[in-house]
Amino acid sequence: MPRVKRSLHARKKRRKALGEAKGYWGLKSKTYTKAKEQLDHSLKYAYRDRKNRKRTMRSLWIIRINAAARQHDLSYNQFIAGCKKAEIELDRKVLADLAVSDPAAFGAIAEQAKSALQA
Repeated sequence: MPRVKRSLHARKKRRKALGEAKGYWGLKSKTYTKAKEQLDHSLKYAYRDRKNRKRTMRSLWIIRINAAARQHDLSYNQFIAGCKKAEIELDRKVLADLAVSDPAAFGAIAEQAKSALQA
């Protein structure tokens, strides 16, 4: 089997890694080995935090819905239960957006939820 000379491909691979590590501090942006290690960690963090962002956004929506529901004498728990009973199928993202941008529409939904709880 013939010998393979890796000069071009190895250089290309190193240049790509160093390009991605641009902006890192110290040796992590200058030397291939440190840059590669940091890139591995960075990619792991990015993957993990894409999942965490969904979690934090949902918690933000819940906080906003709770604040708006309490203005209509409902807790978050009661509001969601009332929406389920009234068969209002809006997700938390839309409800939170309504609570912030259109309080009148949210108030109407809250009244429907309240009446469904009492019935």
